[in-house]
Amino acid sequence: MAAENKKVKIAKSRAKKVAGILHLWFGLASGIVVMLLGITGCLFVFQKEISDVVYRDQLFVKPPANAITLPVSQLKEIAQKALNCNNVYVTTYTNPENAWEFMYYKAGDKNALTFFGAVAAYKSAFINPYTGQLTGIMDYEKNFFVIVKYLHWSLLLNDKYGQPVVGYSTLIFVVMLITGLILWWPKNLKKSNFNKSFKINWKARFKRLNYDLHNVPGFYALLITLVLALTGMVWAMKWFQTIVYVVASQSITPPKPNTLVSDSTAAALKDPLSIAFETARKQFPDARRITLSAPDEGDKTGLISASGYRGKEDYYDADVIYFDQFTGAALGRENFKDKNNGEKIITMNYDIHVGVILGLPGKILAFFSSFVAASLPFTGFIIWLGRGKKKKKAMLAT
Repeated sequence: MAAENKKVKIAKSRAKKVAGILHLWFGLASGIVVMLLGITGCLFVFQKEISDVVYRDQLFVKPPANAITLPVSQLKEIAQKALNCNNVYVTTYTNPENAWEFMYYKAGDKNALTFFGAVAAYKSAFINPYTGQLTGIMDYEKNFFVIVKYLHWSLLLNDKYGQPVVGYSTLIFVVMLITGLILWWPKNLKKSNFNKSFKINWKARFKRLNYDLHNVPGFYALLITLVLALTGMVWAMKWFQTIVYVVASQSITPPKPNTLVSDSTAAALKDPLSIAFETARKQFPDARRITLSAPDEGDKTGLISASGYRGKEDYYDADVIYFDQFTGAALGRENFKDKNNGEKIITMNYDIHVGVILGLPGKILAFFSSFVAASLPFTGFIIWLGRGKKKKKAMLAT
């Protein structure tokens, strides 16, 4: 019995030793990127609430007593003139106080090094839907929160360069969270060990306080931080997204592609976009936002798509209707509830990642977990420096 206990202790000791080595070197390798991801994650969580205040004059309007909106095609033409483009992505709101957004995006040099070089145009016109008055134009390439978003997304590099760095740094961070838990795990749960492992000693000296600030918040934020990291990896690495889809759907068969096309031989009506929008309004009675996307000029088979989002800020709980671009006739519908589990979890990924899926409590959890994630490389580096100095003193003493 004693021999078996000794073997168990040796195995645990070896596991902690390996975990310690991985935790140290992986932390040094990815620390700066992880810290940047944590800071930008904190900044981005409440971007909507802050933007609604800072850009209030652009984003909101005073609805008239008889709040009837102008035809969406007319508003789209106004936006395209303001943006000097021939197609925009439309976001409309059921809240009568929201200005409607008309976004124009054009890709730049696909081989450019930075985000700015890879984007030729990325801006939105906001329009009063009752009067057609332009309330403002927002250039997203200069917008603070968009810059924060793309620092988080790809370190402000072109996706093909920045995403792998972010993705594999996040994967390393996941390994660090697991090894950190192994190193933190107390030998027993006596009161003295419990206090050391689960409480911060605010009266301790700096070295001990820093150690507690690394371990205790890291433990409490572990689960949420792990979720944030894994959902980030879904975007950054296609192979990981495939694994998530296969595990969730229990199938290796990808979702069926949309094969619907517009009928270019049909007699074109005057305003198919407005017809499609009014149909979507009726079909999505519980939607807070309805977005419209129309094909580019010259695309004779493309569809008008209308998505109805039920949530105030989230994107997962949405249904889509596809319309013929020439007649505005509804051709097909995709409902969120009909998706398989793999499709659902991938669709929910953004809302899980930013905490929106749980509303305000979820965003608060995401904020504090991102803050803890940002602090871990810093406090961990100080611990490493302290141990290096301790070893140096020991060598000099001998």
